[in-house]
Amino acid sequence: MLKRDTSVAELRRYFGAVALLGVLLFALAQHGLDAQSPVAAPPQHSLIRQTQEEADAKSAGCVSCHVNEDEPTMHPTRTVRLGCTDCHGGDASLGIAPGTARDSAAYAQSKAKAHVQPRDARFARGLANAEHAYTAWLRESYEYVRFANPGDLRVARETCGSAGCHASEVRNVSTSMMTHGAFLWGAALYNNGSFPLKNARFGESYGPDGEPQMMRTVPPPTREETRIKGVVADLTPLERWEISQPGNVLRVFERGGEKKGEIGNPKPAEDDGKPDDQLGERGFGTLLRTDPVFLGLQKTRLLDPLLSLPGTNDQPGDYRGSGCTACHVVYANDRSPEHSGRYAKFGHLGESASSDPTTPKNESGHPIQHTFTRSIPSSQCMVFHIHPGTNMETTYFGYTWWDNEADGEVMYPQQQRNPSAQERYEVARRNPEGAAPRGLWADEKFLEQVGGPQFNAQLKQSQFADFHGHGWVFRAVYKRDRAGNLLDTDNKIVAPDDPDKFGKAVHLADIHLEKGMQCVDCHFQQDVHGNGKLYAEPRAAIELDCTDCHGTVEKRAGLISSGPAAPDGGTHFDTLRTPWNNRRFEWRGDKLIQHSMVEPDKEWEVVQTLDTITPGNPHYSEKSRWAKTVRLDGKAWGTLPPDQSQLAHPNSHDLLRLPHVVGAQLFRVPSVDDREPAHAHAA
Repeated sequence: MLKRDTSVAELRRYFGAVALLGVLLFALAQHGLDAQSPVAAPPQHSLIRQTQEEADAKSAGCVSCHVNEDEPTMHPTRTVRLGCTDCHGGDASLGIAPGTARDSAAYAQSKAKAHVQPRDARFARGLANAEHAYTAWLRESYEYVRFANPGDLRVARETCGSAGCHASEVRNVSTSMMTHGAFLWGAALYNNGSFPLKNARFGESYGPDGEPQMMRTVPPPTREETRIKGVVADLTPLERWEISQPGNVLRVFERGGEKKGEIGNPKPAEDDGKPDDQLGERGFGTLLRTDPVFLGLQKTRLLDPLLSLPGTNDQPGDYRGSGCTACHVVYANDRSPEHSGRYAKFGHLGESASSDPTTPKNESGHPIQHTFTRSIPSSQCMVFHIHPGTNMETTYFGYTWWDNEADGEVMYPQQQRNPSAQERYEVARRNPEGAAPRGLWADEKFLEQVGGPQFNAQLKQSQFADFHGHGWVFRAVYKRDRAGNLLDTDNKIVAPDDPDKFGKAVHLADIHLEKGMQCVDCHFQQDVHGNGKLYAEPRAAIELDCTDCHGTVEKRAGLISSGPAAPDGGTHFDTLRTPWNNRRFEWRGDKLIQHSMVEPDKEWEVVQTLDTITPGNPHYSEKSRWAKTVRLDGKAWGTLPPDQSQLAHPNSHDLLRLPHVVGAQLFRVPSVDDREPAHAHAA
């Protein structure tokens, strides 16, 4: 709502933005994606009823070369009947005669005719994902995209989402936050004054032809649903920066311009009678009278890239496909067992371990195997969540960005490097960090070694991660005292010359990671696929709440989702299964056991909140009891009051949304010695 004292300039900006949005909506109305309706694509055909003979005919020529695929249908359950061309397209009638040499002209000719050929030469170098595909991927034909990656969102409705298969999942993913990225664009544009409306208005999505398209929630959310649940009605493509209008007309746009004159201190070089005091001869959205944030969102790598595009496939931590394949087909990105589970043994260079003899085993850009999986390691998630704009996952791992100083003696050359403009450009294509061109990590071969056991053994101040999304370096975060000394679990100083100091010091990783959990062990189907609605910020789209698994101070876990985006009635976790058909959750007496989605033999106890506040229980913690039973006065604690509103930290979601109830009382947290149970402070 506009204020009474809104200036004329602000009114022009506001109504100009509204008008611009109206033009965009009108222009895109005929080319859009409804969040709960099918994607425009070629007519579907049902594969669920085809016979095995029909499926085999669609692979006849393919298997003359691909003689030993890991999973011929990509589905390890082997309960579907699919031929190669059902998913990839191409011509299965063409094959090679037994004994044909792979380096022969006949082999090459047959391969060229059977495979769909790309428009761009960079995609023709082989089976590996191309490096730095970016928007060139959108200019490829529908047929080639389907051939190279049937899970890409441009073609997924015809492949993964065909009748009887995963239609709802494809629809939901196509409108999920991992596809549209509206939360970052909305925050950047509104907070920098580039767009006057607070709710997200722009999002990324592409039609089957590769053109940007609008997205809509159907039916549209009510105003209350937008306010409380964060669901927005529609998202439009980000406008071209050349026509964007500046939020602040006095904001300096580019470096390198001449210095402006000022009152009482004119610029001597000005032409007589022609002072350089104009804002411009043309209107907003012309010449350089554009907004730098719109340009920055399109040129920087804050969301690089989202699900519609493949990864950059150029260095450890950047290997992946697009669409469904981005998650369900695993690439080797991290040698850490904590991050990659059973996939750690395959390294971090995106190389194949497939049984298919046609797939090179020493070339980066290949998935580990030709198979889908629900056992998705956290290292696969890290390829996306590498930056704060995408909910930085490194904090879960206990890492943060390297500060470009710690252990710098092994990261910089002995003599200062002064790269040329061309060298800076080449490094910036892989790593936009300003210091990279001068550092040793600008070299891809050097970067491959950073974070490995031998490399980390020489470090004195920290340990580096084995993944390097965007070419960045990440360092482990350890518990330290105010003087910077490493501390162990008993808060004792670890000697700086102790050869095992990093093993003894507390690595500040998330406790769920310490238990052996991967991201998919907490984020179930709806969290990763979406629910078909357009959400403007991440918290609103989460289905789970901590109490769903850990219970409350009053009762044990109900194993039913109750988070902000939980469906009516919630999802019942006790019905969920692992890929090995184990129950994901099972009760053993009063103990709740969860089975891993990545490691078939791994399980752990999910500690119940009630047990942590019950004296005598093996999981009892005085700190937990105090935190969960302390009253608003900060003094009484130890027992539960009849009314939870008296608690400083109640379970009620409604109370947690009221900062004037919970946050108005500021108090000193007492030490263990001066805490007293509630009966000592009974009112």
